[in-house]
Amino acid sequence: MRRRSRQLSRIPRPPRPARAAVATATAGVLLTLPACAGAGALGQGGDTINVLMVNNPQMMELRKLTAEHFTKETGIKVNFTVLPENDVRDKIGQDFANQAGQYDVATVSNYETPIFAKNEWLRPLDPYTRKDKGFDQKDILPSVRESLSGEDGKVYAQPFYGESSFLMYRKDVFAEKSLEMPKRPTWPQVARLAAEADGAERGMKGICLRGLPGWGELIAPLTTVVNTFGGTWFDKDWKARLDDPAFKKATKFYVDLVRKHGESGAAQSGYAECLNNMTQGKTAMWYDATAGAGSLEGDKSKVKGKIGYVPAPTLKTPSSGWLYSWAWGIQKASRNPDKAWKFISWASGKEYERLVGKKFGWANVPAGKRASTYELPEYKKAAGAFHEVTRQAITKARPRDPGVQPRPTIGIQFVDIPEFADLGTKVSQEISAAIAGRQSVETALSKAQKLAEEVSEEYEGRGR
Repeated sequence: MRRRSRQLSRIPRPPRPARAAVATATAGVLLTLPACAGAGALGQGGDTINVLMVNNPQMMELRKLTAEHFTKETGIKVNFTVLPENDVRDKIGQDFANQAGQYDVATVSNYETPIFAKNEWLRPLDPYTRKDKGFDQKDILPSVRESLSGEDGKVYAQPFYGESSFLMYRKDVFAEKSLEMPKRPTWPQVARLAAEADGAERGMKGICLRGLPGWGELIAPLTTVVNTFGGTWFDKDWKARLDDPAFKKATKFYVDLVRKHGESGAAQSGYAECLNNMTQGKTAMWYDATAGAGSLEGDKSKVKGKIGYVPAPTLKTPSSGWLYSWAWGIQKASRNPDKAWKFISWASGKEYERLVGKKFGWANVPAGKRASTYELPEYKKAAGAFHEVTRQAITKARPRDPGVQPRPTIGIQFVDIPEFADLGTKVSQEISAAIAGRQSVETALSKAQKLAEEVSEEYEGRGR
């Protein structure tokens, strides 16, 4: 079992995942705004709840809709505090660790949720889902539901949206070059296709892969490659395994692929840069978050209708896509847990998705969490190019069994311990340096192994 973590310093500030990487640029200042006039002061009970959330675009849409719909229907006013991801994680960690009760609800991901649940900072939501039949807990995709559960099996957060990863490619370029994308590609096949597609058009590279340091940038896609090549960060007994042959083979494959056929400036390219390269026609393939598809198929995209989508490449595992979710959790010290649940039930409910579809367009629906979403004719039409591959990627994600060997804790593209955000970022810096050509993969992983051993010393012998 994991060691119980109580120190705030052990919930380090992580870099941002896919959606928030773009969102941070749009709202970099603190917004403490009520959903409607007359909202109560922070920490106040009564008919006001306080929600602390990340500033991604879909959250901002929710804030716009809250007063007119949720408050009007329930009489519950909502004070929103909206922050960029790094800042919101810091603030959530502080308030929840101290159980200050300043915020009733906060956005937490499937990285923090099991950690917070272990520390008894979150209120279990099972009592609410059993009573609230309209919420339909069984409709939540099993992989997402599991990732937001604690070691006790209870659900501690409800998803606002979910994502996995898959491979995106230019169908027109492949047709012109007489290249065929397998329905379920392997990484060696992808490497060969990248070599053949490299230079297919002027300035076009074969593939774009993240090389930007950060546990939520480079480490996310790289770890999925490590998993399917047979490697792992830690074995079931918490021994660090970054110097094992499988981890080395996967990392060398990734580094060589992006150096030979990837984007220029790869060591400083993350989700946002690869999205831009793909949208602008500068790359033939891109392996990354399923969230990117909406932008590629947007009305202003130069490649709309030209992109094909296939599952995340594999080697030794049946699937390899990651799993990520922004979700709603109720602080255990909340003074208004019942009203907080009503907000969550609305924000993560079926009717909210339909509301977004009507107000902002069906492509903007916060999907990736409910099975029923993928049966909606309007959504299927708007997301026709990618919705089924996305659904399959999320439902087949295996957060408790992502590799070929037993793991000591949950997580696909991360290891669900507080220390991983700091460890993953430090390791990513070494591997990014290898991508930049400043050191070898062997040197990078030698340094990375020592960093991982410092963490494993605290956990060895505590396997699940």
